Amino acid sequence: MADRNTTRVTEFILQGFTENAEVQISLFVIFLIFYLFTLVGNLGIVVLIRSSPQLHTPMYFFLRHFSFMDACITSTIAPKMLLNFVMKSKVISYSGCIVQFFMFCTFTDVEAFILVVMAYDRYVAICKPLSYSVIMSKPLCILLLSGAYVGGIVSSLIHTCASLRLSYCGKNYVNHFFCDLAALIALACSDTSLNEVLLFTFGTLVEGFNILTIFTSYAFIIMTIVRMHSTEGRLKAFSTCASHLTTFALFHGTILFMYFRPSSKFSMDTDKRVSVFYTLIIPMLNPLIYSLRNKEVKDALRKIMQLISCD
Repeated sequence: MADRNTTRVTEFILQGFTENAEVQISLFVIFLIFYLFTLVGNLGIVVLIRSSPQLHTPMYFFLRHFSFMDACITSTIAPKMLLNFVMKSKVISYSGCIVQFFMFCTFTDVEAFILVVMAYDRYVAICKPLSYSVIMSKPLCILLLSGAYVGGIVSSLIHTCASLRLSYCGKNYVNHFFCDLAALIALACSDTSLNEVLLFTFGTLVEGFNILTIFTSYAFIIMTIVRMHSTEGRLKAFSTCASHLTTFALFHGTILFMYFRPSSKFSMDTDKRVSVFYTLIIPMLNPLIYSLRNKEVKDALRKIMQLISCD
């Protein structure tokens, strides 16, 4: 028994969604389309902002990195998931599983912090418009973005290092389509209390800080908008915040449902369905949210298309 308990698992088998071959092919086509749209949309935003001088402002500087994070999140999950739909072997090595979780957690946390930075940018733009260019200087923008990356990496390292202490007693079937921490904790045969405490406590602190900061920023923004005399000014202010608010609601709403619902409501099947939403669908929707509701992005895209057609 002691030998069995100390068996080192060198690989995991990702069970995915179903074993039905026909359903797997259908899911492969659907998720491949999602993935391609996500890459084209988000990397298109990155290239558009990079190549359009009128978009070289702090707001779009942060949006460029936000879109890049969306592409990274999906690319961490989708290739292996798509491969598992068409391959009989759904094996992922132990080290590959840990790396996948670390990368996914890093990109997700960095994106969450970038949303906070974007909220601060909107606060300065609307509440302190005359000082905007002075406050949101290039050094400060780089500092804020660096803080988002460092915060995301540190947060991810804490959870990843804690996951390395988990032991698996020969069971290596992961009831998920990627190496999510909840699925690894459910599979472990060692004490998982530290991981659960870290996930809840550290997750609560980070999520609480992010949501509180964004709510505070928008409280000041709303008070400023209410005091505006011009209806046109109010509409313009609301318009500049609408995309960010929509993205914030989708992103944090999903995260809160995933990791902070009562344990009695926990279901790995529900986790898998919700995970599809925030690993594939939300990153695919974000470029549409920012392009369709943003006149500057549409104008820049129109100019690029005109240049291409002229060539």
